[in-house]
Amino acid sequence: MRPSIHLISTGDQTFAELTDMVTSVQREVDYLHIREKHRSAAEIFDGLQQLTNAGFPMERIIINDRADVASVAQSFGVQLTHHSLPVSQVKHTFPALNVGKSVHSLEGAIVADQEGADFLIYGNLYPTSSKPGKAGKGLDSLREIVRHVGCPVVGIGGITPERACDVIRTGARGVAVMSGVLKKGDPVKAAQAYRAEIDEGGCYE
Repeated sequence: MRPSIHLISTGDQTFAELTDMVTSVQREVDYLHIREKHRSAAEIFDGLQQLTNAGFPMERIIINDRADVASVAQSFGVQLTHHSLPVSQVKHTFPALNVGKSVHSLEGAIVADQEGADFLIYGNLYPTSSKPGKAGKGLDSLREIVRHVGCPVVGIGGITPERACDVIRTGARGVAVMSGVLKKGDPVKAAQAYRAEIDEGGCYE
């Protein structure tokens, strides 16, 4: 299965700006995460309409933390954080949603997997500007999580195109990026660099 690229919104753009960017790179990325902590449910729902009206498919959109919005919008799923409701409760209440969980330790990953998470996002793998001063957890810890859980694991945090294959070689099923695309002067070129590295960079050698 081709490794996936998850693009995560930064919260710094308007939905109009975000829509312009993500529709221009949608051929290169597999999923779009709407991570807009400062926006209300109504604002997120309105933003989703802008995205789908512009041609970005709802079945490739994942909503951060807001299972209610994800369910009403019939998006691909919801991404839970450390302060969200338990995976098992969300899956019971919203059975149609794919439920992802952001984890930061092996113990947390095992618990989320046991609760039925459909996928995990683990990091930060490398130092990243979104978490200044926080050391990267490294690829060995990602490899350990992949070994101990049954669901797909996606790496996040400081992943450049040049690092993408190293992440995939741990057994991870994809990479998640934010500023590496959405804060670049040419988001299309940046997204293409990730896609080319994963598809053509010898990730499975």
